[in-house]
Amino acid sequence: MGTKGLLRNLHVFSLVLFLVGFQGSAQGRFFSVKKPDPKEAAATARWLVSQNSWGVLNTISSDLGGAPFGNVVSFSDGLPKKGTGIPYFYLTTLDPTAKDAMKDERASFTISEYPIGTCGKIDPENPTCAKITLTGKLKLVDKNSKEEEFAKSSLFSKHVEMKDWPKDHNFQFFKLEIQNIFLIDWFGGPKPLSVDEYLHPKKNKLSSIL
Repeated sequence: MGTKGLLRNLHVFSLVLFLVGFQGSAQGRFFSVKKPDPKEAAATARWLVSQNSWGVLNTISSDLGGAPFGNVVSFSDGLPKKGTGIPYFYLTTLDPTAKDAMKDERASFTISEYPIGTCGKIDPENPTCAKITLTGKLKLVDKNSKEEEFAKSSLFSKHVEMKDWPKDHNFQFFKLEIQNIFLIDWFGGPKPLSVDEYLHPKKNKLSSIL
């Protein structure tokens, strides 16, 4: 490859990094493109949750006879560089997801590395393009609590337009109380990862990824 070709490739790579960063900053957070080592399961899981802004939230449908119902939702796990690992949501009971959760709290939330932009040209189902499913209970955050204030600041800083959503639509803050974690970030099947390991990863690993 000649000098001109190399410079052209470097320019394209720089443009890709800029666009990834721009996408993140437009949502109130600048995405970190540094992916943790696949051997660090807890760090990878927290990185996936912190760097993403949406995923698929699955509930037990009250309208479909108990069938699973998946819905694309926005979320946040905390303020920039201060992620907690716990997904918070701003949902309305006019939508099936929140309505379902009010009757049956069982839920799962799936997030892919693909939207972050670090999977390259591989298929999203390729094991090296990480994905995580958090399973647990979708719960209402207590009104007028410190946690509700935390959920509000976390979500509104990452999804700025949320604060202007219709007040008469009964939007409320929810969180996923995590009970099980399914993580794929390399070949060889799901990585063993407990909820405690996920919520309390090594600090030196955490500080470099959020």
